[in-house]
Amino acid sequence: MIGSIQDEVYLNFSDTQHTHMQTILGSGGSIGIELAKVLSNYTDKVRLVSRNPEPVRGNEELFPADLTSLENAMQAVEGSSIAYLTLGLPYFANVWQKEWPRVMRNVIEACKQNSCKLVFFDNIYMYDPNHLHEMDENTPINPSSIKGKVRAEIAEMLLSEVESGSLTALIARSADFYGPGIEKNGMVREMVFKKLASGEKANWLCSLDHKHSVTYTPDAAKATAILGNTDDAYNQVWHLPTAPDPPTGREWIELIAREMDVKPRFQVAPKFLVRLMGLFMPIMKEMVEMLYQYDRNYLFISKKFEDRFGFKPTPYPEGVKHIVSKDYN
Repeated sequence: MIGSIQDEVYLNFSDTQHTHMQTILGSGGSIGIELAKVLSNYTDKVRLVSRNPEPVRGNEELFPADLTSLENAMQAVEGSSIAYLTLGLPYFANVWQKEWPRVMRNVIEACKQNSCKLVFFDNIYMYDPNHLHEMDENTPINPSSIKGKVRAEIAEMLLSEVESGSLTALIARSADFYGPGIEKNGMVREMVFKKLASGEKANWLCSLDHKHSVTYTPDAAKATAILGNTDDAYNQVWHLPTAPDPPTGREWIELIAREMDVKPRFQVAPKFLVRLMGLFMPIMKEMVEMLYQYDRNYLFISKKFEDRFGFKPTPYPEGVKHIVSKDYN
């Protein structure tokens, strides 16, 4: 059974574990919502923190906060045994440069003051572009983009606190992701699922011929919860479980079109066109520096997690089938 290890993991915790508050900082995004669904397997006390938090299972504590405020971050983390930083900021480099370091500093300080463990849900933007074809936890850090440099800075901020012994934390790193139940759910969702479902051509960037790993959000959430509740998983970096041998851009479009029973119509945006579109569309301007992720193979390896926890990632056809049946029928 996919992810069956979780049932065994849940049994390893005493009843007292269920009385400890676990807090999701950034509870309104794809990962925060999925994480809220599974944390009840570990604790009866879940706090959801965002600017405008909404219940997921219905029994969570809701805590409105702006994590760029140290006072808000302190209040949000107070009384928690584990905090999960799953926040997503608007996809603009200038916003990331200004707000991410502030958020990370505030969350680290709040966790230190409250003797709270920290789980940071991270991405791969800080990796050397020349090593995207074999990404694991030891891939060189050498970002080529502004956003990647920000991610490298905040990851180093966390790891230096871990190294000094002042913070117990881990980094749970994901590839691009896709999953059911939320509209803004990564590039494959935006470029392929939504386009084909509305009768339009699918979009892809740069080239259809390169493999592109994508992490299934329910797997990512289950794995993040497992890591957060495993004492010896802390003070290190983990790649979240992601299916091997990913489709190429063309194969992604064909797979999703087949499941939707539509023709695999598509259009490819080469680099010059994305740059041109960026003159008129702010979000496309932000994509220009990230295009290197689409002009080469992008292979995300999660063997460390899979071996440690016996977790089998959801195969791509199964993930696509579930999303189409849940969201597009």
